[in-house]
Amino acid sequence: MRDQAKARRERTRHLIELGGLVSKAGLVDLTDDDRATMLGAFLDIAGLLQGDSDTTPADLKTRWRRRGLNRFRAERQDDEGNGL
Repeated sequence: MRDQAKARRERTRHLIELGGLVSKAGLVDLTDDDRATMLGAFLDIAGLLQGDSDTTPADLKTRWRRRGLNRFRAERQDDEGNGL
């Protein structure tokens, strides 16, 4: 039972973190919190990663990762500059 509870807590934390990324990207505001629109966008992303694009999935992931890392870095610098 303890292992199941631990696994459930870890899964819950993971899902909360993913939700935070959706919010951090501004998707909640940009879509007026329309979950069908967000799901459609995620399905498009999944399609791109499955090869439905002229760009390779590896190139897409590299580009997206670089952009995400830059955003995290900028936010960290903003936090440090504000004394947080």
